[in-house]
Amino acid sequence: MMTWSLFVLFAFLLSDLTKRGSTTENLQQAFRVEPDDVTVHEGEMAVLRCEVDNLSGVVQWAKDGLLLGPSMDIPSFPRYRMVGDSSEGKFDLQVTRSQLEDDAIYACQVGPSESSGGLISRSALLTVLVPPKRPLIVEYAAGSVVTWVAGTEYTLNCLVEDARPPADIAFYHGDVAVTDVDSSVEPGSSEKVFSTKATLRITPQSSYNKQQLTCRASNPVALIPVVVGFTMNILFPPQPPIIQGYKSPVVKGKDKLKLTCISLSGNPLATLQWLKNDEVISRNWETDEASQLSRSFLSINPTAEDNLAVVTCQALNQVLPLPLQATVMIHVAFLPEQVKIIGSTSAPENKEISVSCSASPSNPPVLLRWWLGWKELNATEVIFSEAAHGGMITVSNLTYIVQREDNGLSLICEAFNEATMSAKSATVTLRVEYPPEKIWIDVPPPGAIFRYDTEVKLVCFASGGSPLPRLNWFKENRIVTQGTTSGSSGNIVSKELILKTAPSDNMATYRCNATGSSRLSALTAFTRLHVQFPPLHVTITVKEKNIKSGQSVTLHCKSGSSNPPASLTWIKDGKKLQATNLGQTKAEFGGFSAMGKMTLVVSSADHGTRIECHAYSTVLSEDVNTFYQLTVLFPPEFSTQQTHRVQVMEHGATQLPLLVSASPPEITYRWRFLGEVLLTEGSPRYHLREGGSLEIWNVTRADAGIYRISCENSEGQNETTVVLDVQYSPTIRSIGDPTYVDLGCTAEIVCQADANPITTNMFQWKWLGDLEKDLGEMGVELLSEGLVGRLRVLEAQRSHAGLFECQVDNEILPVARSTARLIVRYPPEIIKGPGLRKMAVSGDGRSQAALQCHAQGVPSVQFTWAKNGDTLDLQDPRYSVVTEYEGSLYVSSLTIVNVSAVLDYATFTCTASNELGTDLLDIQLLSTSHPDPPSGLKVVSVAHNWVTLQWTPGFDGGLQQSFRIRYHWPEAVSFQYVDVVPPHASLFTLTGLLPHTVYNVSVNARNALGESDYADGGVGLRVSTAEKEGKPDFTEPKIPSMPEQETPVMSLALGGVLGGFGGLLIVSNLSFLACLLHRRKSRTLKEHGTQETTKGKVRFGNSYTVAKWLKLGPHSEEGGSEDSSPKTTSAGSTATAQGWSQPGRHAESETDASVTEPNIPLAWFGSPGNHEYEEVRLPRKYEEVGPLYNVWNAKEEPWIHEYAGAYQHSGQSSAGYVMTLADYDPVADLWPLDEEVPFEQQGELV
Repeated sequence: MMTWSLFVLFAFLLSDLTKRGSTTENLQQAFRVEPDDVTVHEGEMAVLRCEVDNLSGVVQWAKDGLLLGPSMDIPSFPRYRMVGDSSEGKFDLQVTRSQLEDDAIYACQVGPSESSGGLISRSALLTVLVPPKRPLIVEYAAGSVVTWVAGTEYTLNCLVEDARPPADIAFYHGDVAVTDVDSSVEPGSSEKVFSTKATLRITPQSSYNKQQLTCRASNPVALIPVVVGFTMNILFPPQPPIIQGYKSPVVKGKDKLKLTCISLSGNPLATLQWLKNDEVISRNWETDEASQLSRSFLSINPTAEDNLAVVTCQALNQVLPLPLQATVMIHVAFLPEQVKIIGSTSAPENKEISVSCSASPSNPPVLLRWWLGWKELNATEVIFSEAAHGGMITVSNLTYIVQREDNGLSLICEAFNEATMSAKSATVTLRVEYPPEKIWIDVPPPGAIFRYDTEVKLVCFASGGSPLPRLNWFKENRIVTQGTTSGSSGNIVSKELILKTAPSDNMATYRCNATGSSRLSALTAFTRLHVQFPPLHVTITVKEKNIKSGQSVTLHCKSGSSNPPASLTWIKDGKKLQATNLGQTKAEFGGFSAMGKMTLVVSSADHGTRIECHAYSTVLSEDVNTFYQLTVLFPPEFSTQQTHRVQVMEHGATQLPLLVSASPPEITYRWRFLGEVLLTEGSPRYHLREGGSLEIWNVTRADAGIYRISCENSEGQNETTVVLDVQYSPTIRSIGDPTYVDLGCTAEIVCQADANPITTNMFQWKWLGDLEKDLGEMGVELLSEGLVGRLRVLEAQRSHAGLFECQVDNEILPVARSTARLIVRYPPEIIKGPGLRKMAVSGDGRSQAALQCHAQGVPSVQFTWAKNGDTLDLQDPRYSVVTEYEGSLYVSSLTIVNVSAVLDYATFTCTASNELGTDLLDIQLLSTSHPDPPSGLKVVSVAHNWVTLQWTPGFDGGLQQSFRIRYHWPEAVSFQYVDVVPPHASLFTLTGLLPHTVYNVSVNARNALGESDYADGGVGLRVSTAEKEGKPDFTEPKIPSMPEQETPVMSLALGGVLGGFGGLLIVSNLSFLACLLHRRKSRTLKEHGTQETTKGKVRFGNSYTVAKWLKLGPHSEEGGSEDSSPKTTSAGSTATAQGWSQPGRHAESETDASVTEPNIPLAWFGSPGNHEYEEVRLPRKYEEVGPLYNVWNAKEEPWIHEYAGAYQHSGQSSAGYVMTLADYDPVADLWPLDEEVPFEQQGELV
C-alpha cells in the first residue's frame, strides 16, 4: 500500500515538472566536438570526445551500431562510462583497461526532443594494439641447456601468438644476429590479432659453446622486445694427446718413471687412459676447465718385463668415433734376478768337483767370475743365450780338485752388469770329507740299581773327522731320538740322552755310534742298566658261565712281570677275602709273575659287585689292581625306595614310577587297573616309559585308584601296587533350584558338590539381588559337611526372595558356581498409593476410561472386578479386562467405552487373589474436577539463597495438573508465588532467596477446572536458609526497552502530500488485521472443539502417581512411602531453569532434575526388593505406565494467562521470577480469564 502511494505521488510531481519544463525556450541541438579516431595499447585508457550545445534530447554512444544506453555508467559495459559535465553538454566516452574487444567503430548520438531533431556524430575508430606475448621455441624448453654437435645443421621454430600488429622475430647467438631466418604471419586465435612463426637453420661451431641462442619478438606496441632462449652446449673433439716425462733408458730398482699425458680443448673434455702393450693399465685422469685441458699421470716402477714395452695414452670424447693416441717405447736396464751355483760341493779329499754358475736374464749380459776364499779361479766354459723382454742368460762351468785345507772355504760366483755398474753373487761352502779319530761315553757305574721312572743321563763324545761325526744312541737295535740333545766344541761333538727308566730298561743295552761320511766306517761304545719296577698289570679269569643266585664261583688272579716279585690280595666291598697263593714264574724284562685264586657263593645282592685283586710290591711300596664285576641271574626285585602313592591334578599328565632290578635286565611289564591290563602300545593316553614307569596323559578323576604292576624276566616274576590320587577342581552336582518357602517359614537350599581334595570353608554363598546384602545381616545360616553345603533361612521374608549363588572352592581353579532361586510365597498386595482410588473422565457417552489395578503376590495373582459390590458382567461389550505382569507385579486394566455418567459413575472394586489370600481396592469413577492437594512436602536440600522442595502429587481431577509454590518471609508484605516448570514436576528448586532467613513455603495443584488447597492442610513448611558472608545482591532485573525509530527528514511539501496516503494506509491495515484475528480465533475454537471429541479419550488414573508406585511393597492408603522406584516420571526443576517448552509445544516427562545453581541431584531411592520368578517369565511383559499428558497446550488451559503476570504486582522481583516469566508465550494473555471451559472437560452432576 505504501509503495503504491509513493508511485502516485511521484507521477504527480513528474507531471508538474513536465508542465513547468514546457515553458522553456526552444533551441536546436548541435555538436560542439565530435569524436576522432583513437589508437591505444591494450590495457590503457581510451577517451572518445563528444560535446553538444543546446542539449534537449538524450545522449548515448553507439558501438558498431549497437546503442550503449543513456546512463552515464553504462551498466552493460562495466569498463565504459560517459564522463564530463552534462550541464555543459560534455559526454565523452571513457574506456578503461582497453581490450581487443573494444576495437570498434563508435558514434555519439543525441535523441530528438520536442524542440530539436536527433543528431549522429561522425564515426570514430578505436584501434587497440596488442603487444607480442612471450615467444615459444617449439623444439626446446625456454631456459634449458641444449646439446648440439659442432658442424651439424639444426632447425628451430619460434612462434609468437596474438599480437597486433604482427610481431617481428629475430634470432641471436650471444649478441650476434643470425640471418638465415624464414618468417610467416598467420591469423591469430581471434579476429584482429596475428601469429608470427620464424624458422632458423643453424650449423653451430665450437665457438658457440655456452652461448645463449635467443628468439626476440617486437612490434610498435612493445617498447622492449620479448626474449626467450636457451643455452647451447656444443660438442666438439679434443686435440691429439701429448706424452711427457720419458727421455732415456731407465734402470730397474733405481729409477722411477713418471709420465704425463695432456689433451687440449674438446667438449666435453677428453677422457684419458693408459695402455701398456695394448692392455689398459690406468683410467685415472683429471680435467682443468679453466685451461680447457685433460691431464693424466702414470707412475711406473720399471721391471724386467717393462723392457721394450710400448706405453700408449688415448684421448676420447663422445664426438670422436675412435680415440686419439700418443705412444712411447721404454728401455730398462736390469740385473739378473737370480745367480745360482749348481753341482756337488762336497767330496773326499783329493777328489775332483764340477760346478756350474747360471745368471737369470739381464740387460745387458753380465760377466761371471769365480772366487775360492780370496783366490780367483778360472772358468772352464762360458755360455750366453737370449731370454724374454730382450734379456740375456749367462752360464759359467768350473772343474776343481779339493784338498783337506779347502774344507769350509766359500766358493763364490759373481755376476757384474756394466750398464748398472753393480754386481750380484752366489756362494756355497766346500766340504772335504775325512774320518773321525776317537769315541767315549759318560754313564753310571756298572752294578747301579734304579727305581722305575727315575731320570738317568747318558753322554757320548767323538773327536776329529770331516764332516764332524754324527752321534746316535741305540736301545738294543732301535735308534733313540726322544730325550737327546746334540752339542759341539771345536772338532769335538757330543750327544746327551736323558731318559726315565721303565720296566723295559731292566738289563737293556744302550749303544752310541759315531758316523762320518757314508763312505767311512762308524765308531761304537755301550752300557747296561738295572731297573726295579712294580707289576705291569693284573688279570682275573673265571671259568663259570651264567652264574645264578646261590651258586659257587672261583676266580683266578695273575700279576704281570715285576722286579722284585709281588704278593696278591683279594678284596670285596672293602673287605679282605681268604684266597690261595699259587706261586711265581719268570716273566718279561727280567721280572717275575705271581698267581692266586679265591672261591665264594653269590646272591642277587652280589649282582654288579666288584671283586678286586691287588698285586703289591713291598720293595717299591706300590699296588697294582684290577676287578671282576659279578653278573648274577635273578628274577625282578623292587627297590625299597619304590613309591606307592602318586598325586596329580586332573587334566594334567603324571608318571607312576617304577624302581625294579633284574638280571638279565630284559623285563616284561604288565600294568593292571581295575582288573584290566593296560595296553600301552598305540594308546593315546597310556605310555610305557624306560624303566617300566607308566605315564598317563589327560588324567581324569576316573583314573584314580590302585594300579598293579607285574614284572617278569627269564628268571621269574614279581609284582607291587601304586595308588593314583587325582585332584580336581570342584563341580556342583545338584542344587535346590527353585526352593519354595511360605512367608515366615524356614527354607534350606542344599548345594551338592564333587571335589578332591575336600577342604574346610569350601562352600561360600552370595546374594545376587539388585542391592548388595550381607548374608549375616539377612539372618541366613551357612552350613557345610563334606561335599554338601546348606544355606538356611529362618523366618523367611519377602526381602529374602531372589537369586543366591553357591560357590565351591577347594583352592583348585576354576571355582564352581551355581545359582538357586528362593521363592517366598505371600498373598496378593494391591498398590494403594495416592490418586489410585479415583478416576475422572467425561460421562458424555463418547469417552473411554481405563481403570488399573496393580498387585504383587506369589504365586500367580488372579483379578476380578465388581461395580458397586456386584460382579462385573464382562459379557457386556462396553467392558473389557486385560491382565499383564512382569515378575511378581501384576496389572489388571478395566477398559470402559462410551462412558455414561448415569451408568458408569460408580465405585469399581478390584479383587486380587491367589491360593494364599485376597486383597481389595475400590476405585471411584468420577466426573472431571479440580485436583486434590499435594501431600508430603519436604526439603531435599537448602543453601544461602535457594531451597529444593519435593512433594507427592494428589489426584489430578482427570485433567493435566500443574503446581504453584507459595512462600513468605517475615519482612514480606504478602505471599510470593512461583509456578513450577515443567508443570508436572514434583521436585523444584526455589532460588533468589535471602541468606539466613526463615521462610514459610507451601504448594498447591491446579488444572483447567480450578485449584486445590495447599499441601498438608495449608500449614506450610518452615525453612531457614544458610548464612553467607558479604552483602546479598538485590539488583532488579533489567527489562530491555524498545529502541526508538529514526524519523526520516523530508520536505514540508512532500510530507504534506504523503500524510493523506499514510493515514489511509493505517486505517486499512488495522481493519485487515482485525479481520484476520477474528477468523483465526473462530477457526481455532472450532478445531479445538472437534479435535478433542475425536481424540482417543482413554483416561487412566493419575498416571504420574501410578508410575511412582510401581513395583513397591505394601503402602498405606493415605500417604505413600518415601521410597520410590529408581525410575520415576517426576522431574525436578528450578524457578530460573527453562526446562520445559513454551505452551503448545511438547515437553518431555523425563526432564533432567539437575539445576544450574545450585548443583542438586535428583533424589534416588532404593528398591524395596522386587522379585524375579522363573514361573512368571512369560513372553508378555508389563510396561510401566508413563505420564499420559506429555503435551502442555496453552489452548487447552484457560487459566494459563494468570501465570504470565503472576509476579508483576509483587513488591519485589528477582532474576528467578523474570526467567520464569520468559517461559510463557505472550499470546497466552489474549485468552480471556473467564473463558468458558470446553464441554468435554466439564463435569456432570449426578
